[in-house]
Formats: sequence, C-alpha cells, structure tokens
Amino acid sequence: MIVRVKQKQIAELMSTGRRLDGRDLNEYRQIGMEMGFVEKAEGSARVLLGKTEVLVGIKIEVGEPFPDTPSEGVLTVSAELVPLASPLFEPGPPNENAIELARVVDRGVRESKAIDLEKLCLEPGKRVLVVFIDVYVLNHDGNLIDASALAALAALVNAKMPKYEIEEGEIKVKPGYIPLPIRNHPIAVTFAKINGKLAIDPSLEEEQVMDARLTITIEKDGKICSIQKGETGHFSMEQVLQAAKIAREKAVDLRKLVAKA
Repeated sequence: MIVRVKQKQIAELMSTGRRLDGRDLNEYRQIGMEMGFVEKAEGSARVLLGKTEVLVGIKIEVGEPFPDTPSEGVLTVSAELVPLASPLFEPGPPNENAIELARVVDRGVRESKAIDLEKLCLEPGKRVLVVFIDVYVLNHDGNLIDASALAALAALVNAKMPKYEIEEGEIKVKPGYIPLPIRNHPIAVTFAKINGKLAIDPSLEEEQVMDARLTITIEKDGKICSIQKGETGHFSMEQVLQAAKIAREKAVDLRKLVAKA
C-alpha cells in the first residue's frame, strides 16, 4: 500500500513539473567520480550518481581480430548486476537487464568510434589488442545506463596499455605504457516518461512508475551516435526532439566532469 501511495505521488508531482526529491525535471543527481580505482586494471573508474554506484575496469589483452575487420582491434563490453547491489538482482548468468546495459554502453563507445581500433592492430589478420570493458553495478538506485556509460568513458580515458611490438613473428612487450588511443568522448543521457512528462536521470522510484525510457548518446561534436528505448510506452516526435536538445546540453557538462577528474 505504501509503495502504491508513493508511486501515485511521484506521478502526480511529475504532471506539475516537480519531483519527489526536489530536483527539476532536467536536473541530474549529484555526481562523484574517481579514476584509477582498481590498481591492477589497465584503466578504471568509479561513478556515484546519487546513490547509484558503478565500477568499470578496463583490461587489454592480445587476441585475434574479427574476419571482417582484420586490421582493427576488438572491443567487448560486459555488465554484472552484483546481487548485493539490489534485492532485484539475482546470482547467475547475465539476465536481459544486464545484457541491455552492456549493449547500450557498447553501442555508445563503438558507434562514436571512441577508440581508434586500427591503432590496436599488431599483425593484420592475426593478432590485435582486445579491449574489455567490464561494468560492475555496486548499488542500484536508478539510471544504471548513464552511470555505467560515464564510468566506462572515464575508465577508457584513464587507461594505459603496454607497448607491444612484433619481432621475428613474436610479440614483445617493451618497457613503459602508452595511453589507449581515444578520439571521441560519448556521453549517454537518459530520460523517463512519467505522466506525459520527461525527467532526466530517473531515480529507482521513478523508474518503477515510468511509462517509457529513452537514452540518447552524444558524441563530442554534438552528434547523436545511438538511441535506445526501453519499457512499453512511447515517445512523440516532439518529445524525442526535446530530449535530443537537452541531451546535447547535458553532455557538455558531463564531459567536463570527466576532463576535470
């Protein structure tokens, strides 16, 4: 009964342009960021978005390229919804929510060409570097997508990789490290549609009553590189255009946070 009362309160407040936690509809919760959080990873970052907490680690290993891109490195993203992060999460293989989270983060990085994958080629058709982006949700209080995408970008910017060279057909590791070749900074911005209104950075309580979810990922030049819709509701063309305009504005501020960190 208490849950239903709160859900009704959220929906009624939203219809008047207000939110349960006092934020404006276009206002993010407080964001905290820490880079280099995992000492043994090539790159890492922890992001706090309100009470939502996400940790991302980057690992770089030698592997084989895909047959259709023999001169490019490989990118792979995984997400783990740690059971201690929420009563909603269960142990076991990734469920559809974890798979969707990984795919949205992957799409933003991949479609923006954030990593110069050609520079990760050691021997065309044979050996390349594989970049693993591992997302760990440590506390779930809503908007896992933005927190994870922001942590992934921060970890990539922070990442260093060994100096590899091919000598007489063998891979040699040279002394020192070099930065991962990053050339774009994609930022994901997520909206919830509640009672006909769009609210940025939905909390967990807001997600439980939202009709639909929309995530727009923005490149550093302001272009949209990916869009993901969730839930069963719909968005009008006017709402999508409104969300895109707000996302471009918010992406500038979020990108500055990464640069400052």
